[in-house]
Amino acid sequence: MITIEHLSKRYRQSMAVDDVTFTAVPGRVTGFLGPNGAGKSTTLRILLGLSSATSGTATIGGRRYAELRDPLRTVGAMLDGAGAVPERRAVDHLRWIAQSNRIPRSRVDEVLGLVDLERARSQRVRTFSSGMAQRLGIAAALLGDPQVVVLDEPTNGLDPAGIRWIRTLMREFAAQGRTVLVSSHQMAEMADTVDDLVIIDRGRVLVHGTLGEVVAGHLSLEDAFFAALAAGAAR
Repeated sequence: MITIEHLSKRYRQSMAVDDVTFTAVPGRVTGFLGPNGAGKSTTLRILLGLSSATSGTATIGGRRYAELRDPLRTVGAMLDGAGAVPERRAVDHLRWIAQSNRIPRSRVDEVLGLVDLERARSQRVRTFSSGMAQRLGIAAALLGDPQVVVLDEPTNGLDPAGIRWIRTLMREFAAQGRTVLVSSHQMAEMADTVDDLVIIDRGRVLVHGTLGEVVAGHLSLEDAFFAALAAGAAR
């Protein structure tokens, strides 16, 4: 389980994350929804040990990321904007990650198949389309066959078929009992994929509940989202 408790991050006079609390549990897809600059990526960076919190905690199975014995085997993550070395071949990028994390080389072929990049395995990353680069990032996140999957804007660059594929993949992971946390500003992606939803804006959680609870009383998730933003701005 992912547990975020009273998490805050201050940059000089600005609060990027302000007393954020929520959980993401096994067997369910939890959506982390908010406009650009809402604090989603900062929260995920703290969760994954890439940034420090001003206060509060972010843990995976009760441990901070830095305390995990085999991080890549426990949590697989893809952050928006993270990518491979452009001149490296796709297969070599994954082999390097696998070797540095004591993951069998055979797993590289498995994830290339899982993300439908077998035929592009020997291509240089610089030749990849944005959708192919996104699939490679997802492959890297899945190398350790993790029980916790964290994806930041996973549909960026994907065509409609790719979007359907990643939605199906996240649902399959949840059905296998894994914890899936997906961050996005795309409401259609959330409405068709998630079980639970966290809406954040200006660093603060506005709503946290099941998708049904969040949408109750509204015509759509979009209506619920903008109602939450309006209520948050009025506080």
